[in-house]
Amino acid sequence: MCGIAGLIAPNGTSPDAQVLDRLADALGHRGPDGRGRYVKDNVGLVQNRLSIIDLEGGRQPILDAHGRAIIANGEIYNYIELKAALPDVPFATGSDCEPPLHLYAREGLAFTKHLRGMYAIAIHDPAKGHVVLARDPFGIKPLYVAEGPWGLAFASEAQALIATGLVAPRVRTQALHELLQLQFTCGTETIFDGIRRVTPGETLVVADGKVIERHLRPALTEGSETGDCESLLTRLDRVLMDSVDVHQRADVPYGMFLSGGIDSSALLAMMARLNPRPVLAFTAGFPGTGVHDERDHARALAKAVGAEHVEVDFTEADFWRLLPKVAAAMDDPAADYAALPTFKLAERARQDVKVILAGEGGDELFGGYGRYRGAMRPWPLTKAMRRTGTFDGLDVLRGAPTGWRDGMVVAEDAARRTGRSRLQMAQAVDCADWLPNDLLIKADRCLMMNGIEGRVPFLDPDVAAFAFNLPDKWKVHKTSGKWLLRLWLDKALPAARPFDKKRGFTVPVAEWIAGRPELGALVAAQPCIQAIAKPDAVRRLFAHCDKKTGFACWTLLFYALWHRRHLDGTLPEGDVFECLSS
Repeated sequence: MCGIAGLIAPNGTSPDAQVLDRLADALGHRGPDGRGRYVKDNVGLVQNRLSIIDLEGGRQPILDAHGRAIIANGEIYNYIELKAALPDVPFATGSDCEPPLHLYAREGLAFTKHLRGMYAIAIHDPAKGHVVLARDPFGIKPLYVAEGPWGLAFASEAQALIATGLVAPRVRTQALHELLQLQFTCGTETIFDGIRRVTPGETLVVADGKVIERHLRPALTEGSETGDCESLLTRLDRVLMDSVDVHQRADVPYGMFLSGGIDSSALLAMMARLNPRPVLAFTAGFPGTGVHDERDHARALAKAVGAEHVEVDFTEADFWRLLPKVAAAMDDPAADYAALPTFKLAERARQDVKVILAGEGGDELFGGYGRYRGAMRPWPLTKAMRRTGTFDGLDVLRGAPTGWRDGMVVAEDAARRTGRSRLQMAQAVDCADWLPNDLLIKADRCLMMNGIEGRVPFLDPDVAAFAFNLPDKWKVHKTSGKWLLRLWLDKALPAARPFDKKRGFTVPVAEWIAGRPELGALVAAQPCIQAIAKPDAVRRLFAHCDKKTGFACWTLLFYALWHRRHLDGTLPEGDVFECLSS
């Protein structure tokens, strides 16, 4: 797990050393254990390392005998099997990131089809004059690019590209409208004009400082999983056990985040089966608030499997203290309040571990969201995904947001494939945008800011191929999603009570905001808020913050703090009130 970046200048030009320094400095938090640098011809690569596998020998860049070089962010979980399949290769390290370099030497751009893991990779092939950039099919690991007369720059975080001075921090209006209405931004274009995401599963070939080829490896492939209940449960058990097993490969301590929901409970059950020592599980709770606190249930689950359970209080004081740091970490913004407890859990977990397993992807692959039931209805009763936006009907913004569903429409059109059910189409839409551009960005930034690697066993390609291609009836049964996973969990860990009614995860941000009426004036006074919203309406919104309007208040507060850091350049010093008052 690392931060990677680089600059590919036009041929005949050397990469600017100061730009490389700024890229490395901006990504320092992603890799506190070492820094690597590579410069050859018109190519400069930098890497900050969080050492997880081959702690001493796995430093990057890694070079082969022919001068090809690789830097990578992520983990290749099947690296042991890949090495065994390359018996004639003289491996120089024990790193999981070396096999992709030798696979590229043998198979060219097809090398990614062999990789089982999460990754953003850069390979320099000096003989061809190419740099190859590749991102894993679900977009678990981030990768951003920017192009200009100076060539092409790439980095693990968009803010690193801005730190170089090559790209000015300008907000794209459509992306801002997406953020306000959806809480995340869609597609390949980021909120920053001139910075784009490498699409999940995309491989780029760069030469002379320009992209000359693009290839895409989809995360979701069509197939068929048939059989009776028992045979499907047996196959599910096998793919889950195999995925969790390889996701635990590490030379450092690891643990898990336990919410008490179906997905994390399933991970706990499998980790407890595979580990000879007690699983270390971390759970966040919100004492003294009106939201559901999951710790009692999580505590019972931990006791049932003999896990070591660490409970972390997230209080109102934490909200005001941590929010500026969270907004600063989320350079590619997602106004997802679940980032708050994720950040504090990572703060606590780093005292004991360097790797965390978490349940992201379970809802998308096994059909867990309630909105899927609406999408499954036959025409004309089918409901489009995310039909309404956060600010609809509130009369707070200066103008009605425009184009904020365009990215969703593109994803919906791409998801319509012959042979897919309506449920699969809805799942594919979420996997295209919501998953990589909200949930996975949130996890990546909050954990990496605290020196923790996050791993997501549900997004393993074998698990995904099995789950996505299940018949709909094994995903949604009456009013319950994740039906087959619930059936499996009922056998594997009955204490999880998987058939109980699901209680959504909520952070009491509206409750906390409502208790500080002076906050509305502070938010309304921010120039970035005045540019998009009517100040009097913002003050009224905060003065009457409740369950209905709370998410709009939260979104404006998040955006105000995000803008101060990433557009105005103000460091997040102090709590929310100090940051907004400075």
